[in-house]
Amino acid sequence: MPGFIRVGYYYIFSSQVLRSIVYGDQPRNRLDMYIPTDRSKPNPVVVFVTGGAWIIGYKAWGALLGRRLAERGIIVACIDYRNFPQGTISDMVSDASEAISFICDTVASYGGDPNQIYLMGQSAGAHIAACALLEQAVKESQGEEIYWSVTQIKSYFGLSGGYNMQNLVDHFHKRGLYRSIFLSIMEGRRSLPQFSPEIIAKKLTHGVIALLPEIVLFHGTGDYSIPSSASKIFADVLKKAGAKAKVQLYRGKTHTDVFVQDPLRGGKDPLVEDVVSIIHADDDSAPSPERLVSEWRIMLARQISPF
Repeated sequence: MPGFIRVGYYYIFSSQVLRSIVYGDQPRNRLDMYIPTDRSKPNPVVVFVTGGAWIIGYKAWGALLGRRLAERGIIVACIDYRNFPQGTISDMVSDASEAISFICDTVASYGGDPNQIYLMGQSAGAHIAACALLEQAVKESQGEEIYWSVTQIKSYFGLSGGYNMQNLVDHFHKRGLYRSIFLSIMEGRRSLPQFSPEIIAKKLTHGVIALLPEIVLFHGTGDYSIPSSASKIFADVLKKAGAKAKVQLYRGKTHTDVFVQDPLRGGKDPLVEDVVSIIHADDDSAPSPERLVSEWRIMLARQISPF
């Protein structure tokens, strides 16, 4: 809580945070933009889709990551999308795609570089973002009308995501996301393959694969909300299909360690460093972030966290 209060204060009062920018017609079609202080040249952009079990996703969940990446000269756009029961998975993917299109079209006016746009998602957001990316690649390869091109995305970063919904139904049920609710979110059991990026990737043509950007999957080996094997298997499937894909595993890290606890510790944390090293490697002089929470509080929170 001490850390969240400080991050919340930053989110509400910082002039570097542009909140609730409208990107579409739906009530939750809003995004937050985290802007670096140095605007002397166009900055790289990360479009971030937050997690939340497809039910409690909210753009402010990305405030800590947005702050950390903005400190490293990267614009972060954290998007909202319709949660269940306001929408189902096809609505969520549609919202994410519309937000990506909005960023591609307008980010230059916020100081972003339209030639350096990266797509990232965490947990359920990683799944939604992957679905949007693959759906767009298929449409583009078939010559359908599109509003943004997969070729505009430099890399896709999937953090602690699940990519085969058929294999995760029972796992989620045991974790408290009950089967009936999850299947309602995914529009029924028959729709699971349609919204499983791992299954989709096995059927992609060479033309679709050629459009895809580099895909980098991050996962903690101690994640019991979504096992790290989900990222490893998805990466293997992508590589067999001819896509550029790799996995970065964080030994012993849980579902929230990489995304919450590590950046709250201050200093350089593994995820931010790995993302920054891919986007740009010329910021060795970047200041070391301050610690926001004492270690004993972080360890206590880690023990009681349901994720």
